[in-house]
Amino acid sequence: MNSALTASLLEGIPRPLILISDAERIAQANEHARRMFGDTIVGRHFVTVLRQPSLIESIERALLDHRHQSARHFSNEAGRETMFQVDCAPIDGGGVLLTFDDITHVREAEQIRRDFVANVSHELRTPLTALLGFIETLQGPAKNDPAAQERFLGIMAREAARMNRLVVDLLSLSRVETEERMRPTQEVDVYNTVSMAMNALIPVGEAAGVKFAMRGAQGPIMVQGDGDQLGQVFTNLIENGIKYGNKGGLVTVDFTLNARDSRLRGPGVEISVIDKGEGFDPIHIPRLTERFYRVDSHRSREMGGTGLGLAIVKHIVNRHRGRIRVDSTPGEGSTFTVLLPVSAEN
Repeated sequence: MNSALTASLLEGIPRPLILISDAERIAQANEHARRMFGDTIVGRHFVTVLRQPSLIESIERALLDHRHQSARHFSNEAGRETMFQVDCAPIDGGGVLLTFDDITHVREAEQIRRDFVANVSHELRTPLTALLGFIETLQGPAKNDPAAQERFLGIMAREAARMNRLVVDLLSLSRVETEERMRPTQEVDVYNTVSMAMNALIPVGEAAGVKFAMRGAQGPIMVQGDGDQLGQVFTNLIENGIKYGNKGGLVTVDFTLNARDSRLRGPGVEISVIDKGEGFDPIHIPRLTERFYRVDSHRSREMGGTGLGLAIVKHIVNRHRGRIRVDSTPGEGSTFTVLLPVSAEN
C-alpha cells in the first residue's frame, strides 16, 4: 500500500495507531500516537518506544506467528494513570498494526464497584456483629436477666434501625442514579417544598435545641422538578444542619432569585442551608458527595448517618440540571447551597 495513503488512513482514525514493519521498526504513527509517545518515534525500533514487557511480547508473537494478539498498556497523562487495550493485528505483506483503546473508564468503574461492595459490607458488618453478639448473650448469660434483656433489646433495635436506614438509602441512591438523565417535567413551588420539609423537622429541631428561620425571596418560586425528590434534598440538608450545628443554635434557609445566572444560562434560585455548627476543614469539600465519605466517621455513625445522604442530594440536583456548592469554616459553620433553574414566570 502507498505509504502516503497509509499515513492518511491512520490520521483519519480518532485513536492512537502505530504500524510496525516486519523489520521491527515503527513505519507509521498517527497524531494521537505521536502525542502519546513523542514526535520522533517513526523509524525507531518498537522496543525503544513501547517498553512494557507484556506489550512487547504480544507484538513479537504477532510478528512471528502472524496471529492476532492483545495486551494492556499503562500510561500517565497529566498525573492521571490511564489504561489502554492494545490490539496487535498482523497485516498482509508483513508487519503489525497496533490499535490503542482507552479503557480507563472501565477500570475506574470496576474500582468503584469494588469500593462500593467493600463499603456496604463494612457498614453492615458492624451492626450485624452487634446483633449476633447480643442474641448469643440473650440466649445464654442474660437468659433470665430482665434488666439486661431490656437494655440489649434496645441496642438491638437501634442497630436494626441503622441497617434499615442503610438499605433505604441504598435503594434511594439506586433509583435517583437511574433517573438522573430524565429531567422532571412538573412545575413545583420549591419555596413551599422547603417550607414543608422544615415543618416536618420541627420536632427533631426542638429535641436538639435548634431553631429554624427562612429569609430572602418569598414564594411561590416555581421550578421544573420532582417535588418528592426536592423535598428529600432539603430534608437531608436541614437535618444535617440540625445534627452538626451547635446545640441551641440556628439553621437558616436563605432564598436568592437571580434574573440571569451565568452558571445556568438563565434565571435561577439559590437556596442556602446555613448552620452555625463546628464546620470542617475545606479540604473535605471535593469529596463530600462521594458515597460513604464522612468528615467524622465515628460522629456520623453516632448520629445515625449512612454516608449516602449527600451522594443522593448530588444526583437529584444533577437530575434537575442544578448545581450544589459547599462552604465551611472551622468553628463558624457550614453553608450548603443548591442552585436550580426557575420557570420563566418567576
